[in-house]
Amino acid sequence: MPSTSFTRELTVQADRVKCWAVLTDVPQLVEWVSVVNEAKEISPLESYSAVLMDRLGPFKLKADLAIAVSEVVEGEQIRVKANGEDRQVSSRIGIDAILVLTDGADGGTQIKVDGSYEVIGKVATLGAGMIRTKATKILDEFFAHTGNALGAV
Repeated sequence: MPSTSFTRELTVQADRVKCWAVLTDVPQLVEWVSVVNEAKEISPLESYSAVLMDRLGPFKLKADLAIAVSEVVEGEQIRVKANGEDRQVSSRIGIDAILVLTDGADGGTQIKVDGSYEVIGKVATLGAGMIRTKATKILDEFFAHTGNALGAV
């Protein structure tokens, strides 16, 4: 499966300082995304590990993720790259995303996430449509929780 790009935007009532605090709180973010478990901070705003667990068609996926954070501009942007492999089903996953916060109207904040993901191996044989549906669900979860926590406009 070739790399698939995505872009999502959300305007919230909270200011950038609050958004930054919430969106860099890794334990909270893990609770927001149902397929991510066991997140561990190795070095704050630099390096983390987590386990991605989900069922995709006939496959039960469990991939250990190495997560690297870069391009950190406090209160403005952060880039996250995650890579992992599930050796049981011979599949790899890669994610590269950048989150950008900008001032919105009336003291609020515009949250934008641009990124891409790639799944290769046996799981990719299920087809791009099924994988895209799962990725959309994950993004929907994240943005729904973000909107609830920060006051979606």
